[in-house]
Amino acid sequence: MEQLHALAQACGVSREWVDVDGRHHIVADDALIAVLSALGHGAGSEGQVARSLAAATERDRSLPPMLVGDCGAGIALPFPVSRAEATGADGMTRPLDVRGTSLIAPDAPGYYDLVLDGRAIRLAVAPPHCPLPQGGGRRPWGVSLQIPALRGAQPSPFGTFGELAEAARHFGAGGADALAINPVHALFPGEGKGYSPYSPSSRLFLNTAMGDPALAGLPPLAPSTQAGPLIDWSGALPQRLDDLRAVFARLDPAQRAALTATDDAMLRRHALFDALDCHFRPHGAHGWRDWPSAFHDPAGPAATRFAAEHGEEIAFHLVAQSLARRGLEAAQAAARDAGMGIGLIADLAVGVDPSGSDAWGLRHAMLDGLTIGAPPDPLGPLGQNWSITGFSPEGLRASAYEPWIAMIRAAMGAGGGLRIDHAFGLARLWVIPEGGATEDGAYLSYPFDDLIRLATLEAHRACALVIAEDLGTAPHGFTEAVTERRMLGMRVLWFERAADHGFIGAQDYAPLSAAMSGTHDTVTVAGWWRGRDLDWAERLARLPEGTTRAEAEAIREWDRGLLWSTLRHEAARPAADDPAPVVDAAIAHIARTPSCLALVSLEDMLGLDEQPNLPGTVEVHPNWRRRLALPTAELFEDPDLMRRCAILDQGRRES
Repeated sequence: MEQLHALAQACGVSREWVDVDGRHHIVADDALIAVLSALGHGAGSEGQVARSLAAATERDRSLPPMLVGDCGAGIALPFPVSRAEATGADGMTRPLDVRGTSLIAPDAPGYYDLVLDGRAIRLAVAPPHCPLPQGGGRRPWGVSLQIPALRGAQPSPFGTFGELAEAARHFGAGGADALAINPVHALFPGEGKGYSPYSPSSRLFLNTAMGDPALAGLPPLAPSTQAGPLIDWSGALPQRLDDLRAVFARLDPAQRAALTATDDAMLRRHALFDALDCHFRPHGAHGWRDWPSAFHDPAGPAATRFAAEHGEEIAFHLVAQSLARRGLEAAQAAARDAGMGIGLIADLAVGVDPSGSDAWGLRHAMLDGLTIGAPPDPLGPLGQNWSITGFSPEGLRASAYEPWIAMIRAAMGAGGGLRIDHAFGLARLWVIPEGGATEDGAYLSYPFDDLIRLATLEAHRACALVIAEDLGTAPHGFTEAVTERRMLGMRVLWFERAADHGFIGAQDYAPLSAAMSGTHDTVTVAGWWRGRDLDWAERLARLPEGTTRAEAEAIREWDRGLLWSTLRHEAARPAADDPAPVVDAAIAHIARTPSCLALVSLEDMLGLDEQPNLPGTVEVHPNWRRRLALPTAELFEDPDLMRRCAILDQGRRES
């Protein structure tokens, strides 16, 4: 099996891996064969392995469609070159220095047309660092929130970019520099089932349900009677699609022309996908894999004919995307007008639904027959299969990274920053053959050096900061590389513990980080202090094996002492049913850190018990459904919220 193992190495499939406890694991040969086969490398026989290995070797000896490097640094070439010329965005063509198999990149960051001895390819040149957040005389702070949870003055089934713009105005007036928002990627239009923002149809385009026609100068949507404490997505999303269709029907010719004008071929293809999805869904289809096979090719005759015959439907989906884009831009403008130095920090999901728009329209660059997850570990003995997919390393290389660049650019398009969910995926992902067990997967390597340079270049172009979500065991070299690029790591209160299990002091947080009170996946400060997370664990039989509720309570009581001694060691510890002083102290703790950005969840700003999402659950916990009790304007009448804004503002000045 030496040839099989050599093929796996050549294709970036790791045969060995180490778990969170440092235990060494070997991937079975059958699992290697399944993963390699899904990647398009025949591995079922010695002959197939030999041919696949020869093809991989030949690929490594060839010139890729794009070279990626750093300003003024050398870029390794697969063979010697005698002459090189680069044409930049300014139209100027300049010779580049070539030293054997090393090309010296231009000093200015950007994208170039490169000609090497008559062969034309693309060149991307990254600056050394991502932009850092600016706070105007103090370290900046912001609030992380879930847009659908917001309420405005008018009753609505869920929050939209209209409510986000209002929240931006209020928090900007309260001194905040940023709002970190949930992913707003495109979902399946009007489908009331797949509403998780981390399982989108496309990461290139927006969730049209978030659009607010009023932000584009059109009449607002009618008030809704669906305004309870939990969002009824199954009813709300189909109704919102109908509402948007009504808006479309009332457009005059000039408005329609303005909202459908685009030369973006990928946007038109996405609009075609949404039209086909709406056409086939009533027949029981979920995405393109359930459509008739003739429609599986976006450029095939069936899809082309459908586009020609359903121009009105495609125009509607173009309008819906335009309304969403204008709404997001309006929310960012509201944030900046309110004095925010950063504004919106977008969130980039790690993958997409295999039946969605990206998997259909970008199939040449996507994994096929593989889903993404996490290997088995002590907290999840069976591993995790997230039932999403992502880009193929070889597909990215062959496409000159165009779809990946488009994705990053879209995510940074309207905001002042970007959080990359599970940023370890820039280096490797745990991939699982469809239909296989999670433990039958393997780590697949990605062109980390190229991707991190491209992310830095796009951040430079957008003047946007980057937060690299780095919770968990980092791949070798990851932390050093993102630190060198000045991407911010995440330092979450609950995970910042010392060797004796106590919580570390504020002064010990890394300066090049975003200090956070929690995430959408973690318990709130008030919920932790009260033991609300233990309530859920007991209810769902998720307490640690062999641990009773009483034992869990005893551990929590000890941990309360550890936390309070870090937050306010000079004051008497509050009772378990009195979390408000703890919330204030935790926010002050985050504010005092030297981290160049402090983020507090809106749930913590309001002292709420419940968290937006409980990982590992679907129906048994109301994930992504909770709404705030009051409209944003009324929330700011609460002295607790105003006090916590002041705590953050003062703490960031003193830090």
